[in-house]
Amino acid sequence: MLIASALSVPASAAESQQCKTVRFGVVDWTDVQVTTAIAQVLLDRLGYNTEVSDRSVPDVYAGLADSSLDVFLGNWMPTMTDIVQPYEEKGQVKTVTKNLESALYTLAVPDYVYEAGVRSFADIAEHKDKFGGRIYGIEKGNDGNMLIIQMIENNAFGLQDFEILETSERLMLAQVKGKIRRGEWIVFLAWKPHPMNETYSIRYLAGGDDYFGPDYGASTVYTNTRAGLAADCPNVSKLLNNLMFTLQMEGAIMDQVMNGFVPPDRAARDWMFNNPDQVSEWLQGVTDAEGNPVNPGALAQSMELKFE
Repeated sequence: MLIASALSVPASAAESQQCKTVRFGVVDWTDVQVTTAIAQVLLDRLGYNTEVSDRSVPDVYAGLADSSLDVFLGNWMPTMTDIVQPYEEKGQVKTVTKNLESALYTLAVPDYVYEAGVRSFADIAEHKDKFGGRIYGIEKGNDGNMLIIQMIENNAFGLQDFEILETSERLMLAQVKGKIRRGEWIVFLAWKPHPMNETYSIRYLAGGDDYFGPDYGASTVYTNTRAGLAADCPNVSKLLNNLMFTLQMEGAIMDQVMNGFVPPDRAARDWMFNNPDQVSEWLQGVTDAEGNPVNPGALAQSMELKFE
């Protein structure tokens, strides 16, 4: 669907045919599914095709490096430094822009565990029996899991007798829900933005600076692309540079996905329909796929969900 307007920005030259399909890598995280859905819907309205490939984090970067993927919106830093840096140093992956600030990513516990004395990474080991000797992670290959494995292998914080349970975001959160309902102890990967922070009373642990970074795993999320995308597809690249998100925005859309069972693309459409000013900011200097100017207001209105 193309939404053109002679009153919008001047048209740019149409991009090459290879830019007509934009290939996204995603992992099994609700936040990157939501941000990818926003980018997908916008590109669709601009006349592009999009493809999404569900992969592990290492496989996403291998795809960017061999140019089988174009874009990844989920580079959480600093925890992904060891994964991303080798590709950047070889010039195979480019960091386009930061798309989210003030995020968090580290270990957490239910509030009653925190109040019982587990307030830092150093407090975990002495309660091994209550934790069942397990730290709950998410999917295999995830950067957070890799850091936990490093801690165990290095006996950091006395964790050498612990094991990591690698499942998925949803299965981990099912464990969190069940443990909290029964008043049992659990230590797990947690992050903001995510509805878990509103759904459950949880507390982030201090002391993990050497692994997850300072300030309770303070994180910035970046957009990565394959090398050459900016030169090959300047209009797509312009949109990607414009895509900046907020904790509140992502949290609201993720809540629809996780608690309202709304598919990510429809949740993204609904949010954009109700926030046309943000859509206008994202489309500054962006044309449609043929190089024609775009009316951001009309495009936002086209997002309205219809139930027939």
